[in-house]
Order: sequence, then C-alpha cells, then structure tokens
Amino acid sequence: MPKHDLRIKYKKLRQSLSFEKIEDYSLSISNQLLKLEIWEKSLYHIFLNIEEQKEINTDYILNILSGKDKNIVVSKSNFEDYSMTHYLLTDNTKIQKNNYNIPEPVDGIEITPEQIEVVFIPLLAFDLKGNRIGYGKGFYDRFLANCKPETIKIGLSFFDEETDIFEVSTNDIRLDYCVTPNRVFQF
Repeated sequence: MPKHDLRIKYKKLRQSLSFEKIEDYSLSISNQLLKLEIWEKSLYHIFLNIEEQKEINTDYILNILSGKDKNIVVSKSNFEDYSMTHYLLTDNTKIQKNNYNIPEPVDGIEITPEQIEVVFIPLLAFDLKGNRIGYGKGFYDRFLANCKPETIKIGLSFFDEETDIFEVSTNDIRLDYCVTPNRVFQF
C-alpha cells in the first residue's frame, strides 16, 4: 500500500480515538517503555505532542524522564528546509505553539544531534522491519541521519504493526524499537 494511503488510514484511526482512550494508551505506552534497558543514558529527545493530531500524550514520558533526573531535549521545526533545532528543556524553557500547532521551545540551550542518546519518535505506522511512516516531510529522517549510529531510536504508536508492505526510501532511518500500548517491538 502506498505511504500516502497509509497516512490517511492511520490519521483516520487516530481521529476515531476518544480523549480517554488516548490518555489510557499514552499511559500504557509509558509503562511499556519502563521495560526497555535505556535508562542508564542521560540525554533523551522527545516530541511534544500535537493535541489536534491526537498524538500520544508525551507528558507521561516527560514525567518518567524528570523523575529519573534525565536531561530532556525538545525541538523547534524549520518548515523552510524541514530541519529541527534541538534545545535542552529546563524550568525556564518557554513553550509556544507554532503555525502547525506544534508545541516548541522559543529558544534555549542548543543541543547537537550527536549529543543525543535516545530519541522518542512520533509516527503514523510501522512495520516489523522497523520502517516507519511519519507525516511525510522528512524532519525526523534528517535529524536521525545526524545522530550517532548508536543513538537508540524508539517509535511510539497507538497501533500495532502495519502488515501491508510500503515503499522505503534510502533516506528512511529505521527504528530500534516501537512501543505500543500492549507490546514492545524490537528490530
């Protein structure tokens, strides 16, 4: 199935979820993450969810990271070149929604992709090989290409793997894990 069709399918599936179901699934995903052996790292990149897109509520993961006294990195998107600038999340970080309703830091202490050890990645669909489908702009593929090869890449999904085969480009970066409410997939 073409990526375009899968994007439509999974956006519709997400839109059909109630607020309560999103919260339940988000909490379950956070609990599943605790099973992974990633907690000895110190610098974690996480996305701040777009409520209007019914993305996973990452507040639960942020609470885990804060509770474990981890350094948290969030990004600001540049829609002119589809790049991201990464900032350390601190008590003084001002978060503001951009024109696409993405919560982003206004500014702060910049962190390079090479410094980041674990990345939590938003996605619409994934397969059993660790390929993922995002929104199609390539922000995360560009970002992940600049991370160290040993950076742990973890997709977060409300839904299980996609069984239909979809095309993969040479620029697509595979996941190491994908975490759903019921299961951890390792690739």
